[in-house]
Amino acid sequence: MQHQHTLFIADLHLAADRPDITTAFLRFLQQQAVKADALYILGDLFEVWIGDDNPEPLLDTVATALTTLSQQVPIYFIHGNRDFILRQGYASRAGMQLLPQQQVIDLYGTPTLIMHGDSLCTLDIAYQKFRKWWNQPWWQWLLLKTPLAFRQRLAAKARRKSAEHKEHYAQQQQPQIMDVTPSEVPRVMAEYGVTRLIHGHTHRPAVHQVDINGLPGERYVVGDWYSQSSYLMVSAEKWDLVFTPLSDH
Repeated sequence: MQHQHTLFIADLHLAADRPDITTAFLRFLQQQAVKADALYILGDLFEVWIGDDNPEPLLDTVATALTTLSQQVPIYFIHGNRDFILRQGYASRAGMQLLPQQQVIDLYGTPTLIMHGDSLCTLDIAYQKFRKWWNQPWWQWLLLKTPLAFRQRLAAKARRKSAEHKEHYAQQQQPQIMDVTPSEVPRVMAEYGVTRLIHGHTHRPAVHQVDINGLPGERYVVGDWYSQSSYLMVSAEKWDLVFTPLSDH
């Protein structure tokens, strides 16, 4: 089959209290993703993930739609900071293939590094300490052994803390602390030997020019879905960020 294009999304933060985002996502799968060579989900597909044993109906709705798509289009998933304990159980239900936190893929002849993007925000010391903690396999294993009700309470608390964290930096007029660290981007790209990087997490969709030890590179940031759907479409000829207001879905 002739190659056409590959799609990348991140930061949908699907939740029961935002059915408009779910509706837009399901339509995206049926109308855009079905025409792609592959779909890459770069983390934070869900607003919060408390375990594959969560009986929330939304999880079944999403899994069914993704499984249907996976029969025609391969789907790859990289964990975000909201769904870091999503396991193989749900991935199998949803027809998704789990990838490591950083992965180099070949995009029509261009080696490209893909990731969620939170590891690039090294100036946010408090968050990076938390990230190092929850990335420990033993901690994740222990968390998943706790009762579902406990995890639900923990998730609600984490959401409040996250909102307070963002508000704190906004009040201090230091929102850049929650963005990627400029020096970390070329360092990581050089480490992986690439001149293209795709990530999410920051909710600041854009294309950035990067100098990698004298080599020109590009960093593509896919956006969140709070007010519009956002995806990156990559073909052999062009790389396009595409946005559609949720009201138009």
